[in-house]
Amino acid sequence: MGVDDIIAKSKKLLDENRGKIEEALKSEKAEEVSDKILDGAAEAIKKVVPAEQHAKVDEVRENVDKNIGNA
Repeated sequence: MGVDDIIAKSKKLLDENRGKIEEALKSEKAEEVSDKILDGAAEAIKKVVPAEQHAKVDEVRENVDKNIGNA
């Protein structure tokens, strides 16, 4: 099985299960997990960027969070 076959099967699987995937991404559990990951990533980034960039890091974190979970 080549890479093209894997990509084609993945696309088909995604299309067949799009509703279930979208539902899972908007669940309470997805919200909990994504908040922990996003918080950790934002804090790690803030350790290596200048303090004047921290507000931008928070802004990006919030924009990503709006698209995952239910809150």
